[in-house]
Amino acid sequence: MAFLWVLAISLSYLLGNLPSAHLVSNRKGFDPTQSGSGNPGATNVLRVAGRRAGVLVLIADFSKGSVAAAVGLLVDDTSLGLACWLASVLGHVFPVTRKFQGGKGVATGAGGCWVLFPLVGAICTVGFSLIAKISKKASVASISIAILMPLCIGLFGAAIKELIAAISLSVLILIRHRTNFQRLLSGSEHSLGIGE
Repeated sequence: MAFLWVLAISLSYLLGNLPSAHLVSNRKGFDPTQSGSGNPGATNVLRVAGRRAGVLVLIADFSKGSVAAAVGLLVDDTSLGLACWLASVLGHVFPVTRKFQGGKGVATGAGGCWVLFPLVGAICTVGFSLIAKISKKASVASISIAILMPLCIGLFGAAIKELIAAISLSVLILIRHRTNFQRLLSGSEHSLGIGE
């Protein structure tokens, strides 16, 4: 079983390495790290290349987290599901194939959350949509949901291991948004407007 754990976690990390934003952006003729906000994620691709391209990246990144978590659950139990979830997000944020320069982990984290905590996933999705619509800023929605997710998981009586995994993911996402915090404070944060 130890071998299966190592294999599942390793494959989840490698799955997270899949450069969704780069694959879609290359077909559009631009590098997401050199355009817009510079982040290789769905929101930046949406701004630069349009809604269809952004949705493709979102689906791909979401799938990385959901597939990894599902594989973990199928191979063993919730513990492996949590480990594979975190591994996929780490692979997305710190991809060895991109010199450990990746995205912020929001969509990939959301994918795993939907598999492991469906009700929390639904709450966070609705919350993200509402906050993004009101604030016009994906970063505000992402930061808010990163805080909301572990709170919801804790309120619903999750096991300690589940809460630790959720808090760890939340902290990682918040750290990855440190430049967004700076831009929000200076009033220069990017909006969700396509083409901006």
